[in-house]
Amino acid sequence: MTISLPVQFPEALPLTQKLDEIKAAISAHQVIIVGGETGSGKTTQLPKICIDLGRGQNGMIGHTQPRRLAARTVSQRIADELQVSLGQEVGYQVRFNDHSSPATQIKLMTDGILLAEIQQDPELKAYDTIIIDEAHERSLNIDFLLGYLKGLLDKRPDLKLIITSATIDLDKFSRHFDGAPIVEVSGRTFPVDIHYQPIAEEEDQELAESIIKAVRELFRMERSESHKAGDVLVFLSGEREIRDVAQALRKARLGNTEVLPLYARLGNKEQNRVFQSHAGRRIVLATNVAETSITVPGITCVIDPGTARMSRYSVRSKVQRLPIEAISKASANQRAGRCGRIAPGICIRLYSEEDFQSRPDFTDTEITRTNLASVILQMHALGLGDIASFPFIDKPENKAINDGLKLLQEIGAVNQDNQLSKAGRLMARLPVDPRFARMLLDAGSRNCLAELLIIVSAMSIQDPRERPMDRQQAADEKHRQFEHPGSDFLGFIKLWTVYEEQRQSCTRNQLRKYCQKHFLSFMRMREWREIHRQLHLQCRELGLKENRQPGDEDSIHQALLSGLISQVARRHEDSEYLGTRNRKFQVFPGSVLFKKKTKWLLSAELVETSRLYARLNAGIKAEWIEAAAGELLKHEYLEPHWEKKRGEIMAYEKVTLYGLTLVERRKVSFSKIDPALSRELFIRQALVPLDIDTRLDFYQHNRKLIEQITELEDKTRRRDILIDDDSLFEFYDTRLTEQICSQKQLEAWYKKLDREAAASLFLTEADLTRNDTQKLNLDEFPDQLSTPTMALKLAYEFSPGKSDDGVSVDVPVSALQQLSREDLDWLVPGMLREKCIALVKALPKNLRKHFVPVPDVIERLLPAIREKKEGSLQHILAKALTSVAGVRIDPALWRNYSLESHLHMNIRVLDEQGNLLDSSRDLHKLQDKYAEIAQQHLQVHAESSIERRGITEWDFGELALTHEIKHGDIRLTAYPALLDEEDSVALTLCDTASLAATETRWGIVRLLMLKSRSQVKYLQKNLLKNPQLLLLLSHFGSREEVLGQLIRASFRHAFLHSDSLPKNADEFDRLYDAGRAKLVSKAESLEKELGQIMQLYHELLQQLDSLNLAKGSELREDIALQLDELLHADFICDTPEQYYFELVRYLQAVSQRLEKYPRQPEKDQQWTEVLQTFYADYLQEYENLVSQNRVSSELENFRWMLEEFRVSVFAQNLGTRYPISEKRLRKFWQEKIIGNQF
Repeated sequence: MTISLPVQFPEALPLTQKLDEIKAAISAHQVIIVGGETGSGKTTQLPKICIDLGRGQNGMIGHTQPRRLAARTVSQRIADELQVSLGQEVGYQVRFNDHSSPATQIKLMTDGILLAEIQQDPELKAYDTIIIDEAHERSLNIDFLLGYLKGLLDKRPDLKLIITSATIDLDKFSRHFDGAPIVEVSGRTFPVDIHYQPIAEEEDQELAESIIKAVRELFRMERSESHKAGDVLVFLSGEREIRDVAQALRKARLGNTEVLPLYARLGNKEQNRVFQSHAGRRIVLATNVAETSITVPGITCVIDPGTARMSRYSVRSKVQRLPIEAISKASANQRAGRCGRIAPGICIRLYSEEDFQSRPDFTDTEITRTNLASVILQMHALGLGDIASFPFIDKPENKAINDGLKLLQEIGAVNQDNQLSKAGRLMARLPVDPRFARMLLDAGSRNCLAELLIIVSAMSIQDPRERPMDRQQAADEKHRQFEHPGSDFLGFIKLWTVYEEQRQSCTRNQLRKYCQKHFLSFMRMREWREIHRQLHLQCRELGLKENRQPGDEDSIHQALLSGLISQVARRHEDSEYLGTRNRKFQVFPGSVLFKKKTKWLLSAELVETSRLYARLNAGIKAEWIEAAAGELLKHEYLEPHWEKKRGEIMAYEKVTLYGLTLVERRKVSFSKIDPALSRELFIRQALVPLDIDTRLDFYQHNRKLIEQITELEDKTRRRDILIDDDSLFEFYDTRLTEQICSQKQLEAWYKKLDREAAASLFLTEADLTRNDTQKLNLDEFPDQLSTPTMALKLAYEFSPGKSDDGVSVDVPVSALQQLSREDLDWLVPGMLREKCIALVKALPKNLRKHFVPVPDVIERLLPAIREKKEGSLQHILAKALTSVAGVRIDPALWRNYSLESHLHMNIRVLDEQGNLLDSSRDLHKLQDKYAEIAQQHLQVHAESSIERRGITEWDFGELALTHEIKHGDIRLTAYPALLDEEDSVALTLCDTASLAATETRWGIVRLLMLKSRSQVKYLQKNLLKNPQLLLLLSHFGSREEVLGQLIRASFRHAFLHSDSLPKNADEFDRLYDAGRAKLVSKAESLEKELGQIMQLYHELLQQLDSLNLAKGSELREDIALQLDELLHADFICDTPEQYYFELVRYLQAVSQRLEKYPRQPEKDQQWTEVLQTFYADYLQEYENLVSQNRVSSELENFRWMLEEFRVSVFAQNLGTRYPISEKRLRKFWQEKIIGNQF
């Protein structure tokens, strides 16, 4: 079925008078502009004219409306006039609703629907005619369509385009479409009387009272001036105001008056009531949807508060806002025109005439009021091309376009090529600022979407918390319950939670009173909930799932950060923060963080009043910013340098975000950042200066050769023998491949070289030297300093100004007192000439003049001086000079004169391990400082006459604690000890008292066994007879070996209960008498315990194998190490008694650890790392003591504390011998192990 022709046009409509002109223009031109005032009939009649011209046959007639409500009502009106069913020949489509069919010829739709169709039908082939209605509103969608259609017309010459507008700047539309003809149609209107009735303030309650007052005034004027009684249209800013005013009007009891709302989101049934016939008077409360888009019938009076909610982008805060603003003159006149359709009308403006005259002529186009990031995002989503080249009627500034693109790149909506990302497509479908959309997407992945919906919807409205000027303190007190101590954002969640509890438990009136009592705007809270609901539904459509459990606070802030990445700052000084792009600001006094010293801050917006303030803040962590910023970060790499420990080139990384420093100085590997420079630095800072810890043969060869030549330079104090660093660099640079920039790479590469290539890396003396070294007399630079009592090592360094410049002598602290100043004054033969010259030059001028030229004089005297090398150099030199000049030279002249430091011997005091204790060129100072320590660290230099072997009974008298011996002029203190030699003991000397005590303990055990031969035989016969136990013990040696340990342990535990040991035969005999009765029972208990230990040990091995752990896994390695320590080859006799009987518990703890491991591998790994750190420290100290031939009871205690610590972390139920923790271990190590070394 098609629409019947000819089409009928109402004669009363002004547009009908221009019917022929319009038809001719449409037929002759591809584009026409139709301008007409409200009521001219252009909206309903233009589609009919197109039908009458035969349009709609090869495609639909598309007719766009700015609002859904208008699309629905206009389609119904046209269908009625054409006498067809709505949804058939005439249909409409709005979001979520499509009332059209294949038979549809005229399709009403929102401009957004037409834009969306462009994605599927770029050339709009479904239409042969398009009517863009209400183009003067200049919404973003309209501007998009006008720009897009301008480019489409050349591709679709068959397409007709009709632009309709109020008579507002029609020439601009004509110019845009290359001079398209304009047809103006007068409106069908009656005169309208304008009355100004300004109100003092525009707060909700006062506005409602002013509207009621205006309504009563209208009724009065109608009665007194005989105006036709009609309906009243009241314009309001939004749904909140409509609800508030409607409630007030109903309470006013105006009589025979119906109050109806009208706004876009109202249901169809409620919207239809406005257009239905009725009895009595009607007051329609509408948003600006009734300003141009639709005609409300029966209106004779208009009340205009003069405001509307405008979407406007704040460049400073970079947030899309919806403030209520004063409307333009054009909008005010449009509103007034709504009451002159059927009869003379009255318009009451709730503002002054002066206010009206001061307003702008036209409303700002939406593209100038909107965040261009949002515009660009929607254009990308709709496939409308590059915004910079898009033919907008009013083209945005390039600066604004670039700013929008940068913001979209910042939040990941577009990539670096400005192509829409997957996330960007999702953001484009959320009806909020792109940054808020980014937060919601991120929240979905962080399991905190429920919280972000609350926060984002709250940030999309004006803060519902009210703070009246006269009751600020009271308001603050009430609002304090909604605060979160560390975040303004989380305060919204607290407020939402409390409000929702009240809303669900209170009546509407009670809820309103609650809000009033707590200084909350009832209407804003409702608006908050409405926006939250819309976002909730939209997120559900996108497949974003809300979390049921409360979201983690850190996750919430990280989700917020994803959309506000440039709104971060760090504390700068005092109360000031430094943000991105070098913005300095303070926290707003109303923020919970106002007086808190938060290091890193996230802010929703920056507002400038008397100064720049940050509103809505939260404390965050720097690592969150770095993780969220990604490619927005700028990385600088400073001070690339070689690190021997890491074996590679490292650098310090500086990370900034828009100029804000996030990381000041972080050490990173430089090889991947700049391989070429890393290679150069590797050669210059590692290979050339010999600063690599590697065993590569060429490197060791080169190192040895360079050190020899460097030592030669140090000795001769010359720097012209060894080639320079650049020559060495060139040597390696020509031989190493370009990929080598670390020690690991060098070693791997070298292993693959053939013999010839490897040989090319070996330096020769010819490669390394610039001068002939044969002429140098190296005998004048000996490696040792010989004194009457000892020979000391010498070291040379040529580093003027450094502490070790010159020649240094290494002196053991025990030998320090045997040195004399005379030993050191002579330095070495090769430096004697220079020192003598310096001494002569130091003489007073009246004496020095006798020895000119000084070098020649010294050259003649030097052989004689060297022959006299005994005693003081100054005395011998003075005698030699006196003999030459005949003038007496007093050695005292040099007493207070300071020569250059390298002409004095540098004394390096070493401990007994050869470690440097101190250094100075003042011998007496060092001798005074280390007088006592030298005695304590004397080493044993000779055997003592008290030493004796083959002892089988206590026949050597008193066992002294110390013994003094002599070695030349050095006196040493040694410590007597009894050494176990199995069939006897030996009386020997030890370096330290602790070592002597340890050895003596086992020596006494051996003497006790020699005295108890019958009991030993009994034990050898009766112990370890169980075959099963012997089988379990086979891993630890033969029966004889294990039995020997068990018997020694039995004697030790039966006789030696304390640390004190017998010092003579009587004490030894008393010890024997006191313990022999306990021996057998002690041995039996040890054997019994041993059986349990072995059983557990083998079970553990099976349990460990059952886990199928990799050979090198940390768990297997750690447990293997623990078992080796607990059950080593001599554990039976070496383990102290108190811990021997704890071994079963320790092994049970290992078993429980293995049982728990599959459930908590990460936790096990954490504790393993802690234990490995402690054990590494213990092992290092143990090896250090072994190298010094010393023992430490405190270190032994620490070793068993580690076992108790293992029980506490892996098998807490087994209990520990004493309280133990990681903190206690560290304290014990610091105080007892480290502290005892000093």
